[in-house]
Amino acid sequence: MRTSDFNYYLPEELIAQTPLKNRQESRLMVLSRQEGTIYHEHFYDIKKYLKKGDCLVLNNTRVLPARLYGIRSDTGAVVEFVLLKQKAENVWECLAGPGKKAKAGHSFEFSDKLTAVVTEVLENGNRILEFKVQGEFFAVLDEIGQMPLPPYIKEKLEDKERYQTVYSKELGSAAAPTAGLHFTNDLLDEIRAMGVKTAFVTLHVGLGTFRPVKVDDVTQHKMHSEFYAVSKETADIINETKQNGGRIICVGTTSCRTVESVFLKYGKMTECSGDTDIFIYPGFEFKCMDGLITNFHLPESTLIMLVSAFAGKDNIMQAYKCAVEEKYRFFSFGDAMLII
Repeated sequence: MRTSDFNYYLPEELIAQTPLKNRQESRLMVLSRQEGTIYHEHFYDIKKYLKKGDCLVLNNTRVLPARLYGIRSDTGAVVEFVLLKQKAENVWECLAGPGKKAKAGHSFEFSDKLTAVVTEVLENGNRILEFKVQGEFFAVLDEIGQMPLPPYIKEKLEDKERYQTVYSKELGSAAAPTAGLHFTNDLLDEIRAMGVKTAFVTLHVGLGTFRPVKVDDVTQHKMHSEFYAVSKETADIINETKQNGGRIICVGTTSCRTVESVFLKYGKMTECSGDTDIFIYPGFEFKCMDGLITNFHLPESTLIMLVSAFAGKDNIMQAYKCAVEEKYRFFSFGDAMLII
């Protein structure tokens, strides 16, 4: 299986640069994985495809405003940092650019409340920063940090909350679980009123989600690791839904990777937390998920490989060709797909 098998043609103008004014008015492509049939809807029509006894699994992670610009104390050089993972209190692993201006021992000022020193340069080029903060770190970060938007988004985001789901709660992601961006609280209330359950997992999305696959043989790709957590309440809801014959419909590839990681490890949903580097590509046997709500993904990415594993590669490539022809909006702020 070659990485190039998952390539497709995408005109640049179809890459969505800004979110729609109303979240639920995105377009929705509905793909039947059994029949390969495609229907064109709007996201608020998703209720037509859900039924009593189903369960939506949503990732309640919240994106850190993790992009910071620091001024080096000795030279005045400006360096961009992106917080990746908290290592200890006020100690973070970060991306840095340009890296040559952020070596071990260099100190930076981000605001009158926040400074940092580079304490280590890792083998992968990431930096360890030790911050000094006046006040509470995350409150200061919320004041001065910017959203770490994907590199294909060039427009400035006017409202930081538009890169958060309406149910975001657990702070820790470097990128949004974008399939969930289409839901409004009203739409979720309407769905619950139909007898559809909602269950929340947490998977903190890393920037590795945008990392290209650089090997020709898909099976040789090494996935990045991400933290996940599942509560007892969520485990009980998912297990009961499965036992009662309901469908588990994951909102986003992150929710999918969480439930499949747990099922792979324990054979059922259970209260747990840990790190997962699960890599789902064609040939994978799904043990939990019955349906998937997702956005349209980058060519040759691990995410298009995941949806191909679930829906069939031929179905996905045909659906993406159709999406281009119908001028769907692609990627993080783009339109959605329901695979059932």
